[in-house]
Amino acid sequence: MKVSYLLLAEGFEEIEALATTDMLRRAGMEIKTVSISPKLEVKGAHDIIVRADMTFDTQTISDAQWIILPGGLPGAKHLEEYAPLIEMLKKRAASGENIAAICAAPALVLGKNEILKGKRATCYPGFEQFLTEATYTAQPVEIDGNIITGNGPASTIKFAAKIIENTLGKETADSVLKGMMTENA
Repeated sequence: MKVSYLLLAEGFEEIEALATTDMLRRAGMEIKTVSISPKLEVKGAHDIIVRADMTFDTQTISDAQWIILPGGLPGAKHLEEYAPLIEMLKKRAASGENIAAICAAPALVLGKNEILKGKRATCYPGFEQFLTEATYTAQPVEIDGNIITGNGPASTIKFAAKIIENTLGKETADSVLKGMMTENA
């Protein structure tokens, strides 16, 4: 199985980043956190500092199982402004490779860059105006082909479970949820 990468930018939503990383690791997936700045330490939206596993390197992460984008502000805005990431995401989307984004990231990072064109998607309420090329569903989690989107922090467990299910199957996702005492998430 390929490595998945979760991107961190100053102001990321801590629950979305850390719970997703935790759940994928519980499922046995290899996932690395990636700082888009030259520093490994990244401060979240609620002043929690996380030490990323690595800094952004297009060659290393281009062959990923998943590229995962947490939301949070200004984190999602910083991801949207990071040109090497946007270029890579556009190539991944065009070749049908897996992308997952939650909260403001589906709208600001994917929607504003036409990566969700023709797809069903969800995002944090109030950001749907940036999903002009997509069909906004307002669901907690939406899956359309190779792209999974989530609407916000409270949907993180469902969001991560869908990534696990899509990669390793429903049985593995259900096992992780059961172990966390979160059945039927």
